[in-house]
Amino acid sequence: MQRQILVVEDDEVLNAGLCYNLLKRDINPFSAYSVKEAKKSMESKMFDLIILDINLPDGNGFNFAKETVLHYGTPFIFLTAHNLEEEVVKGLQAGADDYITKPFSFKVLMEKIQAVLRRCHGPEDTGIYVYGNLFINLKSHLVKSKGKVVTLTPTEFEILEIFCKNKDQILTKDILLEKIWDSKENYVNEHTLSLNISRLRSKIGDGEYEYIKTIYGLGYKWTGGYK
Repeated sequence: MQRQILVVEDDEVLNAGLCYNLLKRDINPFSAYSVKEAKKSMESKMFDLIILDINLPDGNGFNFAKETVLHYGTPFIFLTAHNLEEEVVKGLQAGADDYITKPFSFKVLMEKIQAVLRRCHGPEDTGIYVYGNLFINLKSHLVKSKGKVVTLTPTEFEILEIFCKNKDQILTKDILLEKIWDSKENYVNEHTLSLNISRLRSKIGDGEYEYIKTIYGLGYKWTGGYK
């Protein structure tokens, strides 16, 4: 599966250079030049990593990371022109997976990006997940709850698959609508999404674990069977 990275950098030349180097490594880049654009992108797409400049025209990268990025559970790397020790410490304390100072080598940055992707997303997905009382095999489309087979519709299974592959990340309604219906030019409203998630919850629910948590005002999160 091709990785997707959001590049939040207001310098258009540098942003383009980053995207070009990501494309050469078979990574799908998306550009944002401000906090506002970055927020909009995160509401409609899922990213494996964010490259985040600290000084943006409409906000501060530190604040954006704390207020928005961390809520989505997406790993991120700070870019900054400052290499002061306190700035580096502040960046790492803000939850960054790495901290790169300008100017930098594209080759070194690309290796750091690959290292973060390997660390955060692990090896190739086997398609088998065990959460609470659930056993899920995405390749064979088999779902069991407490050993009993759970029958899901194709849409319910697709929703479950997206949740499994994005554990602990907030999935907005726009993201789910785009992934499941809009991308197939089969446009539906939020009520259809809510109805399918409600049915999925009732089928996989066992009274012991909560699998799908509603994040009010944002969307949903797969909790992985936390009590």
